[in-house]
Formats: sequence, structure tokens, C-alpha cells
Amino acid sequence: MLPIPAAALAALTGACQRPYRAEWSVDGGQTWQSCGIVAGSAQIQASRTQTVRYTASATLTGVSLGRDGINPISTNVRLWQGITPARTDTVWIPAGRYTVNRPKVTRTGIQVELDGLEDEISAAAFPSPRVVGPDSARALVATLVGEALPGVPVAWREGIDPDSTVPQIVADEDRWSVLSGGTDTSGTATGIAASLAGEIWVDARGIVTAGPVPTLADPIVWRIAQGMGGALIEPQPEQSAEGLANLWSVSGDAGSGAPAVGPVHAWDDDPGSLTYAGPDPVGDPLAPQRLGLTWVRVRTQRYSSALITTAGQAEEVARARLADSLGVQSSLSFTSACNPAIEPGDVVEVETEPGVWERHLIDSLSYTLGASSMSCTTRTTSRRLT
Repeated sequence: MLPIPAAALAALTGACQRPYRAEWSVDGGQTWQSCGIVAGSAQIQASRTQTVRYTASATLTGVSLGRDGINPISTNVRLWQGITPARTDTVWIPAGRYTVNRPKVTRTGIQVELDGLEDEISAAAFPSPRVVGPDSARALVATLVGEALPGVPVAWREGIDPDSTVPQIVADEDRWSVLSGGTDTSGTATGIAASLAGEIWVDARGIVTAGPVPTLADPIVWRIAQGMGGALIEPQPEQSAEGLANLWSVSGDAGSGAPAVGPVHAWDDDPGSLTYAGPDPVGDPLAPQRLGLTWVRVRTQRYSSALITTAGQAEEVARARLADSLGVQSSLSFTSACNPAIEPGDVVEVETEPGVWERHLIDSLSYTLGASSMSCTTRTTSRRLT
């Protein structure tokens, strides 16, 4: 969750004002100028499952269209959501830094489609295949980001090691794929963040951020209660097996003649889980039949990366991918009091029924600047009832 004072967080479910504002820059963010927003026009969406995490649309006022104003080449836009508790100053929460797409003059202002800065990194493709590494992940990410977005900072969250050595690889074309989780022409993964059991994105502040894959074991950042005094308004539970994998096989092979790593396996070994893969689906796949566990089903995924160089690294990646693929079968869509500090990947505790609380991981969210409510889609891990 983005930084938010306790007083502002507590005010979200009570009486508070919700101002909003926008800024634009044509010099890479060195200077910012204010502009207006047509009421109700600024729609914010954020999703962990999309390459570009934050997207938005808005109609801007008080600014012109063109080289020195809003244009699809050099203009960046920042949006902000304010929270003003009673008798307290406004707290401003960033709602994304964006590149501009298809600006259009309308009767009320300049209508824009906005994409997060991942879009600019992807557009800065390598003009020819390029050798990357060996070097630390910190140094390589800073270089690859800095070439595409001069002056944009890179942050590393706790739980991922930026000083890990990344071996030499050949990057074919896509800069973002090298940073995140792409593949080379042979189909072998080359993503730096993915090889560290992590992910990379541009957060709502416009900072390129690398961190561990979020799991339901992460700390709860917000409790969403039922009833008049709480935030939750309308839950809509849904279950799906889409994307489910309860057994991961991870290996590493740089193609340099060095011994290959793995495969290393990770599976759901919790007998109380609906996605339990059995006691040992790799070494003893007949165990469920022998033990009478007729409901056990194994769903396997493989992952190979040229950047995985040790068995320990492969194990970390396998566990991260397992955690990210188990919690998809029980999801919850709900409308709550708008908390603009919530980010995709945050863990919240939701009162789905009176007195019944569940941990959920935020996969996506959407809200309108100035509105008092937001919509979230989450997921959790179902447990088999005994």
C-alpha cells in the first residue's frame, strides 16, 4: 500500500472530502504544470496481470494541444487523489504517472488515454540484438531503464536481492521483456525480475519498482468490514480454475556449456488445500491412488530461464510461481470505500459475510477520481473442508 497517514485511512469510511488534481510535463518530469480535470472524467485502472500496470483516461482543461502542451510524444501526465478528513489538511495520494495516447480536443477539454511508463520502456526496443551482462541486477536494471526513461528512479523492495549476479545473455529486441519476464528466440526465459523470483512494474508514483511476487502470507494492509460503519458494500464471489498450477518444474540453462540447473520442483503440499498435489507428485505420483486421495488433481507448469544459475535460485523461483498460481480459483469482486493508497498485490482482509473474514490478494482495482467508492477483484486460496 502507498504511504497514507492513519487519520486519512480512518476517514475513508466516514465523512471526508475527495479533491483531485492533474499535472503535465514535456521535459521528462523535471518540471510539472497544473491543469484541470473535467469532473467524473478521470478513470483509474490498475492490474497485476497486465504488462502496463496503471492505465487511465481523463479530459484535461486549461492546457493546449501540441508541442508545448499535450502531445503523444513528450507529454507525461500525473494524477492525484486527495483525502481531506474533517479539520485536517488534504493528503495527496498519487494515482499514476502516464504517457499520453491519442489526445483529442472535445467541447469540454482535451480527452486523453493514458498508459503507465512501462509503455515507453517497451517502445524503446533494441535496434539490434544486444549482449546484456554479466553484472548485478541493480546495475543492469538501472542501465536498461535509464536508456529509455532518463531521470526515472528505480526502487527495490525488500525480499528480492538486487545485488544478485545476472549472467550474460543476448537480448533480441524487447527491452521490457529483458527487465520483466520475456523469452529469447529459443523460448528460454530471459527476464531479470522473474529469475530473482520477483516482478517489476511502474508504481502509482511513476517509480520503476522491483519486488517479490506477492502472496497471501504477506501482511494485511487494510480490513474491509461489512455494515454501515465499514467499507465493503457489495461482494460478488466467483470461482475459476483458470491459470491454476499446483506443481512447478523450474530449470536453468544459459546455453554456454555450463551444467544445467534443475529441474527443481515445488508443489502444493498442504493436505487441507483444495489444490493439494499429493505428498510427492514428482517422486511418487501414484501416492494419491494408493492412499485413497481420489480428489487430488495435478496441474503442472514448467519454467526455464537462462538467468537461473543455482539450484537455490531455481527453488526460489519455483516457490514464487507456485504462490502466484495457487490463489486463482476463488476470487472476490467487491465495491468498497475508495482507498487510493491500495495497490495491486496488496493483501486485504474482507468480511465476506457477517463475522466471516478472509484474506484476499488484490489483483486489480478501478476508481474514478473524486468518487467515494472503488471496485476491486481479488483472489484467495480455497481450503478443503474436513
